Amino acid sequence: MQGRSPQASMELNRLLLLTSFLLHVKEGRASPARLVCDTRLIQKYIGEAKDMEKKANQCQAPSTLSSPVALPPVDIKITQWKTKSNETKQREILCDLALLVGAVKGAQSQESQECWAGQLKQLYRHAEFFLRLLQTWEEEPWEPGCSPGSKEINTAVIFLAYQRLLQGKLRFFFHDLAKDLCDRGQGGGRDPPAGPEAAWGAQH
Repeated sequence: MQGRSPQASMELNRLLLLTSFLLHVKEGRASPARLVCDTRLIQKYIGEAKDMEKKANQCQAPSTLSSPVALPPVDIKITQWKTKSNETKQREILCDLALLVGAVKGAQSQESQECWAGQLKQLYRHAEFFLRLLQTWEEEPWEPGCSPGSKEINTAVIFLAYQRLLQGKLRFFFHDLAKDLCDRGQGGGRDPPAGPEAAWGAQH
């Protein structure tokens, strides 16, 4: 124990904190390594995002929001994304999630239809889960100061933004982390042979 370096101790503390957090969150009872290495987990969350959007679209037409909500710039360019460090990618996704959570709150305060309100409540829980999750990985206190990609008055667009954030930036980020984390034998999952680029290219 006395021979452990400060960097190793910091990494261990972060993993212990994240593990403790995950064990108390209903949506995911996975270790940090499994969350990154087992690609079935992120696919599960993407599937849930698609289901939420589908159910929301089955509600009556959403009310037009009197005050626009700020949404994050969820689309990415693969070539630019690959040039960024994992720390930069994490901060960018944190900003996106913070904006998304704020957008959901803003829509909740204005949406009067029960069906849409119920779906927004579920979306808030899911988006906040990922926001809090990535915050536990931050070594330094993080304060959001993020620029929105657009401002919208349609509640339905918020669900689509969340889905695209998971399918794009968050999935790529986990894939990038897995290159280091999973190769060291710290996780039990496997990456798909073609990587996420193939699936993203097929959809866009």
